Amino acid sequence: MFPADLPDVDETHLTSASGLYLSAVESEPETNKWFYSGHTSKVEIKAANIRQLQLFEDDQNPCVLLGLHPPDDPAQVVAVYLHDRWWSLDDALQTCSKSRNGLMSVESMAERVMVFLLSRLLDKPSAGEDLFRLHPRTESCKLLWRDGQALGFYSVKHKGSLCDTWSSCCYLLPVLDTLLVRRSCRRRGFGLQMVQDFCSMFPTEEFLGISSPLSASMVAVVKRFLQQHEEHRERLYEVEAPGGWTQRRNIWLNIQLGRYSIGPEEEESPTSAETRKNEPDESSQKQRSGSDHRARTASRAAEHTDQPDQRVPKGTQNQP
Repeated sequence: MFPADLPDVDETHLTSASGLYLSAVESEPETNKWFYSGHTSKVEIKAANIRQLQLFEDDQNPCVLLGLHPPDDPAQVVAVYLHDRWWSLDDALQTCSKSRNGLMSVESMAERVMVFLLSRLLDKPSAGEDLFRLHPRTESCKLLWRDGQALGFYSVKHKGSLCDTWSSCCYLLPVLDTLLVRRSCRRRGFGLQMVQDFCSMFPTEEFLGISSPLSASMVAVVKRFLQQHEEHRERLYEVEAPGGWTQRRNIWLNIQLGRYSIGPEEEESPTSAETRKNEPDESSQKQRSGSDHRARTASRAAEHTDQPDQRVPKGTQNQP
């Protein structure tokens, strides 16, 4: 069994168990215990090789997970401590349950840990990729399951939800905020599947958003989606929080006008990629499907004030 299959724990228990274990390791510096990562590499389990990882953003009461790393590379976490033992990252993202298949809402603490592992720890960043910020503890997310593995996730800012913790601004439309597919599983159409699932979640909403800015690879995914689903061309917008008309632009129209850098497309399936999040951090970095609106200023929104309404004009949406 894997962590996802074991009885769920709450934040208090996870943090308490992490603290007790770390204290025990610190009191016995010569434990001579090792964690074997793969067939040849191993990491000694000692306090100097253990990091405390904060799971959620803006935590007044931090929820902490322990990560084990090689002595010469603190950013490269190879295992996490859950249910009184160390698990490799790959094992922590698996399940024995055949009922976990396709896109499923994140509900348990174990699943929120999976979102953290995917967004922050699993893959080292490629050139030009940036790190996700931590998600709020109540973020609306879906994990993508296939063959007993969590392959990726996306998160949503719901209409009416707060844009940040320091103002009263609320989102004016549903927004696909972050999207990620494991690097080993990209270019197989999973990104397209998640964009389609997001759009199907809100059948009565006239307009939907995707967080700004869009990376070239995310633009390629959305372009392929809109080529296949013309009914969404006037519906899907790149937005900055809170998503007023001066903070959104129609994605299909701007693709036609050549205002995006578009990543390489594939003959059969699009790159299941993400838009980037422009926020550096000290740990390993990932690509993000959308920037963090909470870090945006009003000056950024002013870029689009000369385009108050970018709804696609009738008769133009099918132009090349």
